[in-house]
Amino acid sequence: MNTNLKLSLVAICSAALTAGVILSLPAEHTMPSDNKTSSKKEPLYWVAPMDSNYRRDEPGLSPMGMDLVPVYEESDSGENEGPGSVKISPTVINNLGVRTAPVEFAVLENEVNTVGYVQYNQDQLIHIHPRVEGWVETLYVKAAGDQVKQDEPLYTLYSPQLVNAQEEFVLALKRNNPVLIRAAKARLKSLNVSEGFISRLQKSQQVLQNITFYSRQGGVVDELNIREGFYVKPDTSMMSIAQLDEVWVEAEVFERQAELIRVGLPVTMTLDYLSGQRWQGQVDYIYPTLDAKNRTLRVRLRFNNQGHQLKPNMFAQVSIHSQKAESS
Repeated sequence: MNTNLKLSLVAICSAALTAGVILSLPAEHTMPSDNKTSSKKEPLYWVAPMDSNYRRDEPGLSPMGMDLVPVYEESDSGENEGPGSVKISPTVINNLGVRTAPVEFAVLENEVNTVGYVQYNQDQLIHIHPRVEGWVETLYVKAAGDQVKQDEPLYTLYSPQLVNAQEEFVLALKRNNPVLIRAAKARLKSLNVSEGFISRLQKSQQVLQNITFYSRQGGVVDELNIREGFYVKPDTSMMSIAQLDEVWVEAEVFERQAELIRVGLPVTMTLDYLSGQRWQGQVDYIYPTLDAKNRTLRVRLRFNNQGHQLKPNMFAQVSIHSQKAESS
């Protein structure tokens, strides 16, 4: 019993001595100082690298599995940029591909996109009617779409009226009566007889049964309504000739877009069959009425077509470049 008591006393004394030694050792500084902690910047929030609208109040992962990036109130240099200013991490800017540019005042440009169809320029379309009754003896134009040149023969006509007018002119020449000559010559001109034919008739004084008529302009035969042997009168539309050096495009815009359209606006046109090629034109005319069924407004566009690549009835996509007025 005495032996156990002695052992217990020795153990207690050893433990007390060890504790005293430990307490007498100097304390080690393993935690950062309060000053260093207080100087560390605190994030306002965390955002997803690929979507700055995804915000969280603590670190974590974005919907794409990427680490959220902190956003601080102060700039990287530590300088405050003013009350309420927010600085986004350069990492976020780089990931989003943000680009900056100076703010400028300018007129806001709108594009009215629509479709249209290429048409002949009606200003350059001529209709050919005879000035007299008669029969088509020879037809030099065979079909619609044929190319014709200026002063190229179109048809030869036999008409008793033309024969009679020639006879009057020849008779006036033989009588050498200036008054009758002028009157007979004026009648031939009124019947659309060319100056060349009158000059030859004046020299030869030989009346011809058939007279050939020539094209006043070059172009393409749009319509051909006669054949050889046809009997024609002044109200007969024998043919029409159009030019392709300049064409119209008939397009439609919605009623709500009507205020954006005005004459003279630039227009860009593309066609499917000539991909990559663009034509520049302008608004030529705005029709005064609205289509009551479709609620659309017709617009006529004008384009240069020196290469004759644009053909009537081709389908085209057009962009009318409109401008909104600057606010006062």
